[in-house]
Amino acid sequence: MFVDKVRIFVKAGNGGNGAVAFHREKYVAAGGPDGGDGGHGGSIVLRVDDNLSTLMDFRYKRKYTAPNGQDGQGARRSGKRGEDLVIKVPRGTVVRDAETGEVIRDMSSSEDYVLCKGGRGGWGNKHFATPTRQVPRFAKSGAPGEEHDVILELKLLADVGLVGFPNVGKSTLLSVTSNAHPKIANYHFTTLYPNLGVIYVEDGVSFVMADIPGIIEGAAEGAGLGHDFLRHIDRCRLIVHIVDVSGSEGRDPVEDFDRINEELAQYSPDLAARPMLVAANKCDLLPPDSDNLERLRSYVTARGYEFYEISAATTQGTKQLMRAIAGRLASLPPVIVYEPEYVKPLTEAGSPDELKIQHQDDYWLVTGPWLSRLIADINFDDYESRMYFDRQLRRCGLFDRLEAQGIQDGDTVCLDDYEFTYER
Repeated sequence: MFVDKVRIFVKAGNGGNGAVAFHREKYVAAGGPDGGDGGHGGSIVLRVDDNLSTLMDFRYKRKYTAPNGQDGQGARRSGKRGEDLVIKVPRGTVVRDAETGEVIRDMSSSEDYVLCKGGRGGWGNKHFATPTRQVPRFAKSGAPGEEHDVILELKLLADVGLVGFPNVGKSTLLSVTSNAHPKIANYHFTTLYPNLGVIYVEDGVSFVMADIPGIIEGAAEGAGLGHDFLRHIDRCRLIVHIVDVSGSEGRDPVEDFDRINEELAQYSPDLAARPMLVAANKCDLLPPDSDNLERLRSYVTARGYEFYEISAATTQGTKQLMRAIAGRLASLPPVIVYEPEYVKPLTEAGSPDELKIQHQDDYWLVTGPWLSRLIADINFDDYESRMYFDRQLRRCGLFDRLEAQGIQDGDTVCLDDYEFTYER
């Protein structure tokens, strides 16, 4: 089964907690704090696998969770880091946010992409020892890993897309011009999923061509198979419109041409404006008294399209068509790669009401996902950025909570990885 669109939930591992421990050894008095750090949680990593051609692996498994980092231990032993969970996807998979539909990443290159970052491991109490605070009895908790509901949408990476009504000869054309072996039979919807073939024209000149399942009237609204697979020609630089001029299906070729173009326009105006060549197929089956070929030629050329006569079954005119396609592609921009649109909102990092406050004597430790995300956006070398940081902390009520718990001027406040001296 060909699966090209799925929704999955992914969650990175949580960071391990830091340990509160003290050195215990015979003949060593007051060994001091030696709690180890927690390990970082595993991340969710997307990787392109050219051996995959569908999203079938995601049909039954929809939830992916990376391992958590282990907690720290005594004797300054850090917890083990959680292993990254690598999810393999076909080249050309577009990752979208499930709620907004915005593009997060286009997996068209070979670079790995970290979709969800694992939580950082918490610090053990060894980090909080100072000459005046020799027995810290607190440690940092591990940060939670990121999580996301995403939609994976496969859009084939092809230079050329073959479109047309069912049974007009698209699969036959692909089979005689490439090494692809699509199923070919004399009935509608023989092609149930897109097929790719590499066309070698001459040394150093080649392109990828996709055979798209037949489009029928109403495909843009979901009729037939066309609606499911029109997305696979979204990236195509050039469209080759195959028209059956033999009349073997009892249809008029000019009407066929207009109907397919209308479906493309309804699905995507941008797609309808894509460069197009028109190939009149099954010329070998054309009845002697038929004017289908000349009527279609006149109609198509009057609208500015290049027109070619072919017979895919006998290979008549197919080489000339492939050379024309290669020549046209040489002047067209490269295959479309979708730019990221999604920006993670700050609210997804948690609420300031969830900030956790720990303190011992004159040392105050404040932790929470909201704070970590806020600090990541602050440039502490810039005065305006520092003032914004101060306003956000006052607005969320952190200072009021600290004062209610008894903080004094001169106390040290640790916010994430930064330490500040508190002053009213």
